[in-house]
Amino acid sequence: MSNYHVPVMLQECIEALNIKPNGTYVDVTFGGGGHSREIMKHLGDGGRLLAFDQDEDAQRNTIDDGRFEFIDQNFRFLKNFVRLHDAMPVDGILADLGVSSHQFDEADRGFSIRFDAELDMRMNQASDLSAKEVVNTYSEADLHRIFGVYGEIKNAKTLAKTIVTARLNGPLNAIADLKNAMNGLIPRGKENKYLAQVFQALRIEVNQELEALKDFLEQSADVLAPGGRLVVMSYHSLEDRLVKNFIAKGKFSGEVEKDIYGNDSRPLDAVSRGAITATEEEIKENNRARSAKLRIAVKR
Repeated sequence: MSNYHVPVMLQECIEALNIKPNGTYVDVTFGGGGHSREIMKHLGDGGRLLAFDQDEDAQRNTIDDGRFEFIDQNFRFLKNFVRLHDAMPVDGILADLGVSSHQFDEADRGFSIRFDAELDMRMNQASDLSAKEVVNTYSEADLHRIFGVYGEIKNAKTLAKTIVTARLNGPLNAIADLKNAMNGLIPRGKENKYLAQVFQALRIEVNQELEALKDFLEQSADVLAPGGRLVVMSYHSLEDRLVKNFIAKGKFSGEVEKDIYGNDSRPLDAVSRGAITATEEEIKENNRARSAKLRIAVKR
């Protein structure tokens, strides 16, 4: 597990869940199982943990314990499967968003700018849509939107046009093909940052990450018992904004809705003022912790 993925802010996440020994908990991003194993240590005989992960590689890390159940699904189907496993309502939900260290380190998965491999980036390897399909079949307008919104790339329009022009000479199937196609657009001295933004944009599109996150957040409020905790760790501003807004307003944009008596209708209250970030010590040991933001909410 330790080689698969080092959990970020592990103790902070466990404390945030406020675990009851006989409670029911959900880890919606199982991965290497680091957070799940720590949760299990705090559960008694009557406790229960459900874990979601759509990546078949994660199934190798499942925990052999009668209190643990692995669900081979995207967390956007949280409510259906918690209900199917007769676990409603739950006392806490943990989400560690983004890509695991394992997915970045497996060259053939196509997540990392460090390797040359086929443009893949699918978290669910049974999915039909890969980064190769996006780069080679999406219209210039759609590529412009993806790079601008998901990658927050300043020259997104030029980048989209460059890719559409380059693929006329043959498909861009590999990471090296894509890098070569956009070579003239990459700001000097900021190569890694620019490529990371491009890869982030493609990955978000391939995995429909923001749509899945919205579905998950809305369902989490229904799945939690009153007093139950929602603990979400994100790694870029697009995710964090959605989490922050949902906790604060019960929606992703606009103002808080009120009932006929003028009371807020949002389902959650923030537990922490603002996002919790990793310590300098942890960042030195695990660079991935640098961008992590942890937000905690309790069901009203």
